[in-house]
Amino acid sequence: SYPHDPEAFTQGLLYFDGVLYESTGLEGQSSLRKVRLENGEVLQIHRLDRRYFAEGITLWRDRIIQLTYTTEIGFVYDRETFKPLRTFTYKGEGWGLTHDGKRIIMSDGSSFLRFLNPETLEETGRVQVRDGKLPVEQVNELEFIKGEVFANIWGSDRIARIDPQTGRVNRWIDLTGLLDPREARHVDVLNGIAYDAAKDRIFVTGKLWPRLFEIKVVAR
Repeated sequence: SYPHDPEAFTQGLLYFDGVLYESTGLEGQSSLRKVRLENGEVLQIHRLDRRYFAEGITLWRDRIIQLTYTTEIGFVYDRETFKPLRTFTYKGEGWGLTHDGKRIIMSDGSSFLRFLNPETLEETGRVQVRDGKLPVEQVNELEFIKGEVFANIWGSDRIARIDPQTGRVNRWIDLTGLLDPREARHVDVLNGIAYDAAKDRIFVTGKLWPRLFEIKVVAR
């Protein structure tokens, strides 16, 4: 495990080129950050206007795309400078964000994943997430890993591994008890999945968690 800012209300997480990028939420505290994995040091930060509650992020080419919770507006930044380049709009809430190399994939707190054109950021389709026949609601932070969408489910210690073509949950990853109970007293929910494709490492954390974990997924 690695240190994580216990004041960071993690809403989006990704790993690129040796560092973490993190989006933190709450009105008046929302930010986009570049963070050193090894010690949790914040290397760069962009603070959002007080009225925005930042949500998921993804990296498309040299741009970081960030959602907001209820304001129906998203931001696009230059990855290196965090300079805001443009905004875009969408209907409903913004929760999680990732991409599959062709499409941006977004969650909105429902059981649906939306697909967006990566250039225009307009919706091109959606799919319902189901476990068997049951819809899986409150799909939160997303990460695309080897053909599957790994998704936090709000309020749950489990991560769903979703087939983005059909919405079917292929498997669940159970992370119950990941945090020491003494550390878990003042924290919020598990949220935040990042993937280091070069070294095949998966990182997870949560809102206000003091630690970020590298996990290995094993079949049970």
